[in-house]
Amino acid sequence: MEKDNLIELKVLGITRSEVQPGAYALLLENADSTPDQARRIPIVVGAAEAQSIAVRLEQVVLSRPLTHDLFVSLFHVYGIELQYVTIYSFKDGVFAAMLHVTNGNVEVDIDSRTSDAIAIALRVGASIYTTPEVMSLTSYEWRRDGDYKPQHNVRLEDLPVEKLERRMQQYVLKEQYEKAARIQKIIAQKTNPSQNEE
Repeated sequence: MEKDNLIELKVLGITRSEVQPGAYALLLENADSTPDQARRIPIVVGAAEAQSIAVRLEQVVLSRPLTHDLFVSLFHVYGIELQYVTIYSFKDGVFAAMLHVTNGNVEVDIDSRTSDAIAIALRVGASIYTTPEVMSLTSYEWRRDGDYKPQHNVRLEDLPVEKLERRMQQYVLKEQYEKAARIQKIIAQKTNPSQNEE
């Protein structure tokens, strides 16, 4: 995947809920944002991935390498360079990413979980990009002088999956994890009805 027309992102940080342990959100922002305005993408990540990303962001030195540190060590040993990461898809509430790597002779794209790709990219200083489509579908506009507009009173079950996914991401960002979990359950029921049968 070429970088033409891609949007560069930067990592703002990790948030977690004190009320609901195990729920984390990784917050990304367009790299050309200003102090007063930006487009932000929240991504739900697992506890292990959140720890790995936070360790790197906070520059914590561990006595033993984490899994993502091991990947970076292998890259170095075998002369592999991570050129950049692309978050290329958002489907059924799940982001997908691609690692663009080279050994100097061959360039290869490797499919990856987004949290893993970002954890590795942070360790090697590789750029992170997304597509205009993913940005349009998953981001929200942040303004220093603004706030979320109030939502209309409608039944969540009646909303399309796309709107449910957007609302779930907003709740995660605001650390309203119980509301986000409820929406996630509704999305699962709409996209995989057979899994709800006992």
